[in-house]
Amino acid sequence: MAWNTDWIKDDGKILIGKKIAAVFDWMTEAFGGFFDLLETVLSTSIDGVLAALQFPPSYLMVALFAALTWLLQRSPTRVIIVSLCFLYTINQGYWEEVTESLALILFAGVFCMGVGIPVGIYAAHRPKVFQAILPVLDMMQTIPTFVYLIPMIVLFGIGMVPGLVATFIFVLAAPIRLTQLGVSSTPVALIEAAEAFGATKRQLLWKVELPSALPQIMAGLNQTIMLSLSMVVIAALVGADGLGVPVVRALNSVNAGLGFESGLVIVAVAIALDRMLRVEAST
Repeated sequence: MAWNTDWIKDDGKILIGKKIAAVFDWMTEAFGGFFDLLETVLSTSIDGVLAALQFPPSYLMVALFAALTWLLQRSPTRVIIVSLCFLYTINQGYWEEVTESLALILFAGVFCMGVGIPVGIYAAHRPKVFQAILPVLDMMQTIPTFVYLIPMIVLFGIGMVPGLVATFIFVLAAPIRLTQLGVSSTPVALIEAAEAFGATKRQLLWKVELPSALPQIMAGLNQTIMLSLSMVVIAALVGADGLGVPVVRALNSVNAGLGFESGLVIVAVAIALDRMLRVEAST
């Protein structure tokens, strides 16, 4: 009877929201010091990366991005596209916001790939585990992203960190799914040939499965970056700097010109990052 009173109202409504709120209240009280420390560490790290991006002249950074594109792609066309996209952001006066969003995307990409690849490999080797976590992955990508912001504000306050953590939760499913797909799709003939030559499980992973899955893993990286970029507007709602700020400002002031101007800058950054990091399946 006490359980029913605690979980169910008189009209039969299950108090899911109340219980979830109680969990976050408990986390804040029990681990408040840890979350404060984590917020400080992440904020300091983001500020350091941001300073590194903003200290050099903007045109020098564009040249560095163009050089990186050449090293990764060996394609003059892609180098030109990346350079023109970043030059367009400078022309529109959004370079500072671009660097702020790039810092957020960089950390989200590192964290998501650092967690997503190992989990995807583990899930590929254990199909039952993948089937067990599949509903969780679906839920992570189905829940409206605005919902993630509320508990993040409770735990971390206002700023870049809650936007980063919310982005991490929303994006994490992509590298897990694509890594699992790539590893589990390794041709059986390759695996049998490696085992016939006496390959250990470690050698099988590093020399057969991961090279075979590399296109899917890189597709996971590409999706991680694109999804992270799509979160910049939402992250701006919790105080995160970047390209989402002018979009939110345009929305609040019903300024269509500012909205399209900042939106096109986001598109330019998305195109630049896609052309810089995309790996074609044939390669």
